[in-house]
Amino acid sequence: MGRARRARRIAATAAYGGGVGAAGIGALGLIGFAVLKLEAQLARRVVGQPFDGSPDDNAVYGAGLGEPVQLVVLGDSSAAGMGADSAHQTVGAIVANGVSAFMGRPVRLTNVAVVGAESSGLEVQLANALEEVPHPDIALIMIGANDVTHRIDKAVAVRHLEETVRSLRAAGAEVVVGTCPDLGTIEPVAQPLRLLARRWSRDLAAAQTVAVVEAGGRTVSLGDLLGPEFAERPHELFSADRFHPSPAGYARAAAALLPSVCAALGLWGAADDHRVPDARRGEGVSPVAVAAVQAVRDPGTEVSATAVEGESRGPRGRWAVLLRRRRTPVSDRSELDGQTADTGADGSTGTGAVNPTDGAAAAVAAASQPDGMPTMVDGDGGPGDQGHTPEGSAPA
Repeated sequence: MGRARRARRIAATAAYGGGVGAAGIGALGLIGFAVLKLEAQLARRVVGQPFDGSPDDNAVYGAGLGEPVQLVVLGDSSAAGMGADSAHQTVGAIVANGVSAFMGRPVRLTNVAVVGAESSGLEVQLANALEEVPHPDIALIMIGANDVTHRIDKAVAVRHLEETVRSLRAAGAEVVVGTCPDLGTIEPVAQPLRLLARRWSRDLAAAQTVAVVEAGGRTVSLGDLLGPEFAERPHELFSADRFHPSPAGYARAAAALLPSVCAALGLWGAADDHRVPDARRGEGVSPVAVAAVQAVRDPGTEVSATAVEGESRGPRGRWAVLLRRRRTPVSDRSELDGQTADTGADGSTGTGAVNPTDGAAAAVAAASQPDGMPTMVDGDGGPGDQGHTPEGSAPA
């Protein structure tokens, strides 16, 4: 069964309250299960608990005129910021500073994320958030890793996420979800558990995308966004437990999320609403399950609902548009370490590179020039020459 079909099935099961079993473990024999259980115990022993908790990043960020923009953050340890050294290094704080810089208004961050949370914990987090902020402007959710490591049924996990997104939308909030990261990139996890963790986390991420878009939100694929760089510079991008990101790692994730948060708030203007997908960048319009699979393969991509010729749904489900808003960062470390800064006519210097540990600056730089808009991808997730474009848009 293809991942697109599995994502549709998981999301459909979640919508109707189904879901039994333990994240695909039933397909393994008893011996295989015992091996995986032992590897999981060894991984937990290696990871350990080097942190007492996460920084308290609840505060007002930025400055400017007007009432503060209300940003709420829900999710697990990645949303809480475990591994960050200070409150300003969490994803929520970096995104809050970025939104403030673009809007010229302060942003009040209310972070109710809980270290170790599964998707089932979102209900309590939502109640806490709405008690503090009855009508948030924007909500950011990062969830899924613990559902995979605790072998929670994917349909059950997705149902909790979908219900949370619908409740936030009913409260008037725009919703951006950073989908489940690719746990196959985590160094302490051995094979074959690492291979299975990759499949489980990617399947969950694709199903999350389908459910979130159906519920009125948008997703950003985190996937193995940090995988290649983590492999090259693990001591810089991993925190002390070799599992959670370091401040530089959180800055990388925030840089992927910030452009979509700004788009959800309408900061890119009317042009963004009529942006045509750019097939050269792999952008396009397709059934949401197909877009979800493509997003899993390419971390940093956004998936949101759209319409084709005035119709929100086609023969294969809801139409969705896949966008690559994130700018490609400097990938070669030598470009930062060995490059000589150019001197301008006014005596100023600069290479255009951003310090990867400067979270807010890196995220704002990545989002400051949103790339231009989406063409159709074919039913297999590959770029197509012809096809539908979003309602009100012209072909590229």
